[in-house]
Amino acid sequence: MEVSVHSSLSSYSFGIIHYRNVTVSESPQMLKGRLQLFQESLFFDLKDKKPADFEGITEWRQLFKHFGKDPNRYRPSTEALLRRISKQNYLPSANSAVDLNNFFSLQYETPLGIYDAEKIRGPVEIRVGSKQEQFEGLNGRENSAENLIIAADDLGPFGSPSVDSVRTAVSKETTEAIHIIYFRPSLPTEDQEKLLDSLKHMFIQVNGGTATSQII
Repeated sequence: MEVSVHSSLSSYSFGIIHYRNVTVSESPQMLKGRLQLFQESLFFDLKDKKPADFEGITEWRQLFKHFGKDPNRYRPSTEALLRRISKQNYLPSANSAVDLNNFFSLQYETPLGIYDAEKIRGPVEIRVGSKQEQFEGLNGRENSAENLIIAADDLGPFGSPSVDSVRTAVSKETTEAIHIIYFRPSLPTEDQEKLLDSLKHMFIQVNGGTATSQII
């Protein structure tokens, strides 16, 4: 699948993993346990600081402001996860793809999105959304793409570092998927590669199939 980055975002990096022949299912107990323990650890960390005080969250809030998106209204997705955890409203297990996505997002303090590739139409471009664009999000409402970094296909926006769309959501019927890692700007290249490699291998270990990856 062709994925490109608009010239306006050429100074930023994104990780792309394309999975094929995967089997998304209920998460194995190992993954459920790791996600739960990590959330409990973060809960205690959040007693001493706010989600916005985490280095990765601070960077993404600044990036939202840079492009003209209010981070208090449209929060980086990792911050939204941390805010839930700070209230001891732990993330329930969704499936073996989404749980891994959330675990790595929390671990690296950066947004990730996992998308059903068969629901994507045409080439994908990562760009800044326009005033006219909006999409139905997994948060249960229509979201404005204006001034938001988005992943878009021929049908419009389907992903972002804030919230992803219902249209391309991964389910247990998914057999081909695209992972987009929205790297935080200060993350060194070697750490980007480490994140990408770790995520790819753990995803295949849990869900089977094959994967190709690149940083663009």
